[in-house]
Formats: sequence, C-alpha cells, structure tokens
Amino acid sequence: MQVLHDAPLAPLTTFRLGGPATRLIEATTDDEVVSAVREADDSGTPLLIVGGGSNLVIGDKGFDGTALRIATRGFSLDGTRLELAAGETWTDAVARTVEAGLAGVECLAGIPGSAGATPIQNVGAYGQEVSQTITEVVAYDRTAGRTVTLTAQECAFSYRHSRFKEHPERYVVLRVRFALEDAGGLSAPVRYAETAKRLGIEAGERVPAAEAHRTVLALRAGKGMVLDPEDHDTWSAGSFFTNPILTAAQYEDFLGRVRDRLGDGAVPPAYPAGDGLTKTSAAWLIDRAGFTKGYGQGPARISTKHTLALTNRGEATTEDLLALAREVVAGVRDAFGVTLVNEPVTVGVSL
Repeated sequence: MQVLHDAPLAPLTTFRLGGPATRLIEATTDDEVVSAVREADDSGTPLLIVGGGSNLVIGDKGFDGTALRIATRGFSLDGTRLELAAGETWTDAVARTVEAGLAGVECLAGIPGSAGATPIQNVGAYGQEVSQTITEVVAYDRTAGRTVTLTAQECAFSYRHSRFKEHPERYVVLRVRFALEDAGGLSAPVRYAETAKRLGIEAGERVPAAEAHRTVLALRAGKGMVLDPEDHDTWSAGSFFTNPILTAAQYEDFLGRVRDRLGDGAVPPAYPAGDGLTKTSAAWLIDRAGFTKGYGQGPARISTKHTLALTNRGEATTEDLLALAREVVAGVRDAFGVTLVNEPVTVGVSL
C-alpha cells in the first residue's frame, strides 16, 4: 500500500483536472482497501474513492482528506461466471470475455474506468447495461462495518442508477460478479439501432461477438469516446449529461416547446421508459439548443466529435469546465424546459 501526501489528483482522472488530495493511498488488495476505509472512518477523515477516474470532476482546490485509489487486480472466469476485482480496467476485461467467446458485455467495449465503478452507475451503452449480467456485488458496508454480498436485485439497478449511487457514502465496491452467455462465439442479440445498421443486420440478430466488439469500439472512437492521450476530444468523462426521462405532462410541454422553436416537422428522439415515462436524447437537446460540436471559446469546449462530451483542450481548469456545463444546462432549459443532469460525480464543486 502506497501513501503520498499533497498528491495531485488530476493525473488520475480522464479530464486531467482538479487539485491535490491531502493524502493519497493506493490499495492493491481488498484487505488494504477495507483497512484504509476503516482508518478514515474511525478518524473522521473525509474519504474520496478513486477508480479509473473516468467519472470524476474534482474541484480546483482539490480534496481535503484521504483519496483512496483502488488498484486491485483479479480476473476469474469459471465457465460463463466472471468475477472482477474492483480495480480491473473495464475495457480490458470486456476484451478478455470476447476472446473467451462469451457474450453479454461485448457492446460495453471501450468504456473507460474500472470494473468497480460499473455497478454504481449501472454503466450502459449501445443497447447493453451491466445490470443485465451482474449477479452479485461484493462491497464493504461502512455503516455496518463489514463486507457484504448484494444480489442484483438488492443493487436496485435503474437507468444510470443503483443502490450504491443512492448511498454514495455507504458502500465501497470490492468485487463484481457476472453471468455471461456461451452463444458459440456469437454476441448477445444486438439491440441498438446504430450498431445494427453499422453491422448490416436487423435489431435483435446476433453476430460474432468479436465483430460486435470491434464495431462498438469504432463507433465510440468516432465520437471521441475511447481514451487517446493525443486527442483532446477524449479528455472528458464521456457523456457529461444523462438522457432526460420525462413524465407524460413534461413530455407534452417539451413537444410544444420543440414545435415552437423548430417547427411542426421537428421530431425529437423518444423511447419508452416505463410507467408512462419517456426518455429523450440529451445530445439532441444540446445540439438543437445551439451548442454544436466544438462549441466554446475557452480551454473547455464541447467535443468536436460528440455534443454530449465536454472536454479539456489542455489548459482548462475545473471552473472552466463547470462554466461551460452551466451554460449548456441553462441554454437547454431556456429552449426546451428540460433540465439536464450531470453524469459524472462532482467533488468539492457543483453545477
């Protein structure tokens, strides 16, 4: 276990933003993680959990407390049963399941960050979510002071949400267990229209898992969503805003605003979200509100490849990023009456 003082946090995030932590601990085993968490809790020291850093916006002043970087390793595959240590690099783990001929997470290729973060956010993309394959999550329960194993049902997964996100100060994820599918080297049914179109198939069909994996990686790379140190469009947290989910009344008001602003022929994306709810596209809203690709004059700008990604062009501060985010939120609200919600976790700052 490595301990550093006044340690920079920006290099540990994909935004490359944020000030230092009073103390930084790097834990390489579950026991070290639990020990560090207990020490912080017993002493009343503020604690920040850092995995792959792909979902963090840290304030310029940094973090006055202990930052715990989870660097545990462990990839265990028993038939179709997969167990990952929280510190495993997610995109590498996905690639290994595809190499093993298994299906279930192949369309979650290229997503930056660690395996332990995936259940917290219920990470999803291109028609798959981790909640579709997670069976159990092993976590340290800071309230109970012990390690617990939660079933998928107990994780209370929903769109980009979970029990862990609902109670962010309570659980520290240690291990994640999945049940994948042996489909003879084929993918899970391809559900996402863009992926199916690129593959030249109908939605619901299967293709070789490796082909689905390659296709999603190419789609993500084209949107600046695969990490590349030389490409500032990838100095981001991926999608900065979640897709809004609207009640029936909110959706009717939204449609009226769309017609008033864009004309009767404008048709916003709409997807059923259960119980009379409708999900629409944050990217569509941002673009139609006037925030197009590359928008911005300063060192923080919208990606030149995707309107959902806010980026650090190399010299930005966290305040630069937040100023842009606030401008986008206000512009979308004024145009369409919809308030966007940030997807990354903010530390010491807020929109």
